[in-house]
Amino acid sequence: MNQKGWLYRLSGLHTWLVFGFIYLPVVVLMVFSFNQERINAVWTGFTTEWYLRLLDDREMQEAVLNSLIIGGVSTVIATIIGTLLAYGMFRFAFRGKRLLESVLYLPIIIPEIVMAISLLSFYVWIQFALGHASIILAHVTFNISFVAVVVGARLSGLDPSLEQAARDLGATAWQAFRKITLPLIMPGVISGALIAFTLSWDDFLIAFFTSGVGSTTLPMKVYSMIKFGVSPEINAISTLMLLFTMILVFIALRLEGIFTTARKMGGK
Repeated sequence: MNQKGWLYRLSGLHTWLVFGFIYLPVVVLMVFSFNQERINAVWTGFTTEWYLRLLDDREMQEAVLNSLIIGGVSTVIATIIGTLLAYGMFRFAFRGKRLLESVLYLPIIIPEIVMAISLLSFYVWIQFALGHASIILAHVTFNISFVAVVVGARLSGLDPSLEQAARDLGATAWQAFRKITLPLIMPGVISGALIAFTLSWDDFLIAFFTSGVGSTTLPMKVYSMIKFGVSPEINAISTLMLLFTMILVFIALRLEGIFTTARKMGGK
């Protein structure tokens, strides 16, 4: 076998090792969520008891509901603001645009602990009550940047002449945006919204610092449970979280395919 063939085989082996390192622990977690024994080190038999226990755990159900409410509301707000921000930066030239672009990346690059402490300090300074609203505002704060970056990348590949042509044909600025620009960037908007919801759903550190009584999210609930060891209940809820995330990704891909197909048919 020549040198090129060996390099190809080594590259393939390296790829499989990387995927195994990343996904094998996830597979182990899912398998042991069906283990009869509470200790994960030994497999003693198959059971769905731990999933049934989650249905009777009111605190867990409340944490899931809190995460869904916080994630849903923060995603809607961040997606709207982030999309409009990306469009404004793409469409208009104004003083301070470069400064705004630099500030836009700050929530992405600064450590989470710094953002969490700064938000908590700000809430205490303005005497803002901690609860659902404080977590939602905190998640909107950093999700706007992610949405704006994703939508901005989509807008960068958009031909501005399409919107100009619509304006020349008598469309208002809002009509041109709603009927031309928005459908073209919709895959980016969906991707940004999915990222925003996933980050909100998965966030622990910022939610921990900005939460109040009765606003415990699912990651915070799991953290409180893991203090007593990794039980099959934790494996079960983690498996359900993974399944939920995969469903979101599947829905996003389907919607993106639908919008892409509709755009191609409209072009014909």
